Amino acid sequence: MSPRGATGEAAEEIRELVPDVETLAQRLAGVDYLVDEGLATTMFLSLRLPQPLLLEGEAGVGKTEAAKALAMILDTPLIRLQCYEGIDAAEALYEWNYPRQLLSIRLADSNHAELSETELFGPDYLIRRPLLRALEHPGPRPAVLLVDEIDRADDDFEAFLLEMLAEASVTIPEIGTIRATHPPIIVLTSNRTRDLHDAVKRRCLYYWIDYPNREREVEIVRRRVKGASGTLAVQVADAIARMRDSDVQKPPGVAEAIDWLAALSLLGVERLDAAAVDRTLGSVLKYSEDQEVIRAAGLEQLVGIGD
Repeated sequence: MSPRGATGEAAEEIRELVPDVETLAQRLAGVDYLVDEGLATTMFLSLRLPQPLLLEGEAGVGKTEAAKALAMILDTPLIRLQCYEGIDAAEALYEWNYPRQLLSIRLADSNHAELSETELFGPDYLIRRPLLRALEHPGPRPAVLLVDEIDRADDDFEAFLLEMLAEASVTIPEIGTIRATHPPIIVLTSNRTRDLHDAVKRRCLYYWIDYPNREREVEIVRRRVKGASGTLAVQVADAIARMRDSDVQKPPGVAEAIDWLAALSLLGVERLDAAAVDRTLGSVLKYSEDQEVIRAAGLEQLVGIGD
């Protein structure tokens, strides 16, 4: 079995929960996360092989939500590591609790006791960050570890992750190698602001999440905005599609479509028109330049008036 493989009862529970691709898709739909056959298959293989999953796609297409949905259907914790420029091992894995170490040293001195280096740099003095918490998760099922927007980190951080991805273990110099008894289900996401190193990709299953087609997007937004008008959901999906085909620098994702439909529904809008778009454009386009592009093209055209 792979070093990352879940063993015993945990593996059997996962097999029972997701015996096949179709069951996984149904369970995901049960928590309002809709997948096509390709994504369902890749997520199934990631769970059952097991192997880390790398999801790429434009912002807002549901990459982060995939990890959240997996945690929900497996009834297991989601542990999230949000990447950013300059993130390092101390912020992702662990750091030492220096104030507590200093206090212990002072207490030992006052009591004329000895405090060995081994004691001082032991597990009791670790501040556990997301990666270490995921490795040490006690079960019964593995935690879902979300390494979000890994493309924001640098090459050194990618290299640091390789041991975790391949062996479900990390090495702490003062303690040694820590191996997971319940290897986490690892999901990495990337908006592809830069290319990831081949060594990371080789260790992962890969899937590009594209924008959904019109029918799927309507179904997604209606599931997420309970009670929304079907007509309004269709109009929102059509308008979003027109925005994506325009010259905006940041095309809206599914997340923005959900936000927009929620805002329109809250305002009591039953049918999308130019006036409703004008009032709520900030719910879907977050750059003033993009709003100017859409307004210059004509809000009536955006909602299909005059087509």
